[in-house]
Amino acid sequence: MNDALPANRPPRTRRVVKIVLAVGLLLSVAGLALRDDRDPRHQVPADRAEVVFWHFWGGKDRAVVDEIVDRFNASQQEFFVRPIAMPGSNLDLKFFLSVAGEDPPDVINQDDPIVADWAHREALVPLDELATRDEIAELADWLFPAARTIGSYDGRLYALCNGLDVRALYYNADVLAEFDLEPPRTIDELTAAALRIAPPDAKQPHERYGYLPDPRRLWSWGIVFGGSFYDPAMGRITADSQPIVGALSWMASFSHAYGADQVARFRKGDQALPGAAFPLLEGRYAMIMDGQWRAAEITAVQQAARRRGQSPPNYGVVPLPAPPGGKQDAGWVNGNFFVVPRGARNTRGAWAFMKFWSGFGGHEAEAARACAAGGWIPASAQVVAHPKFQAYLAANPMFATFVELAGSPNQVPTPGVVGAQFLQDEVTRAAEDAMYKLVPPEEALRQITRRVQIRMEAARE
Repeated sequence: MNDALPANRPPRTRRVVKIVLAVGLLLSVAGLALRDDRDPRHQVPADRAEVVFWHFWGGKDRAVVDEIVDRFNASQQEFFVRPIAMPGSNLDLKFFLSVAGEDPPDVINQDDPIVADWAHREALVPLDELATRDEIAELADWLFPAARTIGSYDGRLYALCNGLDVRALYYNADVLAEFDLEPPRTIDELTAAALRIAPPDAKQPHERYGYLPDPRRLWSWGIVFGGSFYDPAMGRITADSQPIVGALSWMASFSHAYGADQVARFRKGDQALPGAAFPLLEGRYAMIMDGQWRAAEITAVQQAARRRGQSPPNYGVVPLPAPPGGKQDAGWVNGNFFVVPRGARNTRGAWAFMKFWSGFGGHEAEAARACAAGGWIPASAQVVAHPKFQAYLAANPMFATFVELAGSPNQVPTPGVVGAQFLQDEVTRAAEDAMYKLVPPEEALRQITRRVQIRMEAARE
């Protein structure tokens, strides 16, 4: 067996390998499908070393990815990246099938919290085996704090972040002006504005709310309220700490005010919108939390109104309002990152491509161009400072708020622990129970904290 699966790997890893080897027939079929690429641009020249690149991008973003790959391939003569789109679910299974079959890709771009799980199973190459000692030292300062955290497990970097996703509070300035309101800067102002725009005692169901919490956003509000979901010193999940209980109690207060069934129905209506329509632009909310990618949608709507000779609607964005004792410029951040599987054939080419896209190693201009094309927040302040990205911010001032937030130490990702995805899902489940089933927030969070802790300890064995 090759060095991708060392003999002294943990028992859990051996169990995983046995499972994936049991479906060996799928390996050959999946491998053939994954290696088949009909795009003539991605046929590897005979004098180049192939770099097989898996990514999750689809739709219009896939064209941006292909263009970045083409630029890298044209920038040098040693390596040739061949991109393979892997949209959809079950990437974990596909990845471990490829590792067990000794045919993994050379580099993967991901956005799920898998670094700790994959690194714990010894399925990833740490960056200090790819980079020089000087490069590793430079990365510590080059990356935003959140980008370093996203890529780390057990004190080592296993992933190189190439873009961050940050949330803030969008608002419809025209609706706020209608009620003589200013954009909220505190949690009390946000609550008061929401209840004024959509009074709880209305006789008819509301067609527009001032603001409604989303259960998925407890990750952000818990941090804004001053909480932490994990204590690294103790090695314990702390999702039931008092600041997070306070955040969920505030979120659930909207369900108590309006009725849990009514809130759930309205949220279900959001999900029924065509495509990935932005509920703020659909007029369903006066204020809503969302990510930087929505800024481009707002700009497009405003430009379309101007082309029709109409006054554009007025929208704005502010950092998430905090309660007394909470954290400013805070929230939950995630991002896109590169990892190299253990057993990859071309780790040198993978590292060269990772640096090119992320901007590290003197490639800031290329990263600035990539982030501007994709509407992504760079993983480094040095990319942000590049003239190409500054020109993008000048043309998209709303986007600049998110970029400023990206460098805040209060932007915190999902903890880099084994079972991070399970923790992320369970926190959302607790929020759903408190908001839609009116389970007391402390009880809901205590239950999931216990479940996640047990699972995390079992996974470590």
